[in-house]
Amino acid sequence: MLLKLERGFDKFADFIGTITAIAMVLMILNVFYDVIMRYFFRAGNIGMQEMEWHLFSVIILLGVAYTLKEDGHVRVDLIYDRLKPTKKAMINMIGAVIFILPIAFLVGISSIDNVLEAFETMEQSGDPGGLPYRWIVKALIPLSFFLLIITTIGFFIRNLNIYKGLHPMDEYNLKGEIDNLKHELEEHKHHVVDIGADETKGEEK
Repeated sequence: MLLKLERGFDKFADFIGTITAIAMVLMILNVFYDVIMRYFFRAGNIGMQEMEWHLFSVIILLGVAYTLKEDGHVRVDLIYDRLKPTKKAMINMIGAVIFILPIAFLVGISSIDNVLEAFETMEQSGDPGGLPYRWIVKALIPLSFFLLIITTIGFFIRNLNIYKGLHPMDEYNLKGEIDNLKHELEEHKHHVVDIGADETKGEEK
């Protein structure tokens, strides 16, 4: 049952990640268009320039929830990285309940009033040609934190499954990454040396 719930929350987080990826592509295309128009045609569009930070807001705010699912947020690994998977899972569950959920709930609730105010006044850009309906981008703030609450529940369930031994932890290990890089560099160095030796033999012949 818990494993099915975990997979369901993971699929939901992956859907958020897909939306974030689409927003990233759109932002890149938007920036590319703005640069071409500005430096090659000496023309600009305020609305398209503002769309850049609107799309950037989508990436950052929605990406928070997906990043938690991937366990990609910054953490201090001086002690955590040396612990067993069960203890790591316990720390993750405690952190999710004590820190993530309360903060996400408070920020999500407190930001609703700003969205309603922007909607009632039909707030728009103060620049000529700027984008209207600024309440839409402001609505991403409470939405993102409510999505974070959902993915935090999935994060908690996944770590509960790890704690119960239902599946192993997919760990990111900085020391392992460094060791892998060293190994790749050594292989590359030996490969270069071998090529140099072969070329030397060819010249001698």
